[in-house]
Amino acid sequence: MAGDVLQRFIFERARVRGEFVRLDGTWREILARHVYPGVLREPLGELLAACALLAATVKFEGGALVLQVQGGGPVSLLVVECQGDLTLRATAKWEGDLDWLEGGATLRGLAAGGRCALTIDPGPGLQAYQGVVPLEGATTAEVLERYMQRSEQIETRFHLAADARRAAGLLLQKLPETGGRAPSAEDPDLWERTRHLAATVSRQELLGLPGDEILRRLFHHEDLRVFESMPVRFGCRCSRARVGGVLRMLGRDEILSILREHGEVVVTCEFCAERYVFDPVQAEAALADTLGETPAPAG
Repeated sequence: MAGDVLQRFIFERARVRGEFVRLDGTWREILARHVYPGVLREPLGELLAACALLAATVKFEGGALVLQVQGGGPVSLLVVECQGDLTLRATAKWEGDLDWLEGGATLRGLAAGGRCALTIDPGPGLQAYQGVVPLEGATTAEVLERYMQRSEQIETRFHLAADARRAAGLLLQKLPETGGRAPSAEDPDLWERTRHLAATVSRQELLGLPGDEILRRLFHHEDLRVFESMPVRFGCRCSRARVGGVLRMLGRDEILSILREHGEVVVTCEFCAERYVFDPVQAEAALADTLGETPAPAG
């Protein structure tokens, strides 16, 4: 389980499932594309790890799961997105210098008075789902646990960590009591036991140990089935065609005004920082392209 991977596992004698994710190159690639204040790295990295964990619990192809925290300041927006193939991207918006917050900032403190939204876009032609709740809890894990309890009614525990080199996370979920095995086959105490065991994992262990070692340390007395690991990577959905769609949404008058003032139109993706430059001829072609790709709302 070295590198960027997600590992799923289930407990054989109870309706409890779990996942572990480790993001090395993926996380460093995201940090390399933006100059984020140090105080933002931990909550953004934790949110990214949590997004991958949640996406792996949902069945969808061609779509994405998006976690978004909107706040009243000093951080106005944190967005992380995971595609069905476990491709990740992230971005953040904030105001002013955040250095004064170093060492004591929580997610709730950074995005005061905010809300947490989870959007599942199952793909083209399918109905999207979104749940929104107030930002409750101090840490990223507490915020997401309260979201899952209030919006999804699923008992979930997150253990998350991130620094300048790596983001990692462990998820446990108690599945609904519907159908399946006979009650005699169940271990009624397993959920309480496993969540207490998981609570003993430290930040240093999450960031420093391979996933299989963490699972062995925590659950070596349990009947655990571990599935084959899945690769995770950085990737962005932006493209010149999508940006052309953005120009058409802005309209001809707005684009001509920009061209008169600057001589070209420059659009920078908020996620990957890729720059798309359109000179007057290219801008006119984009505006005339009625068959162009409709852009995604977030870039």
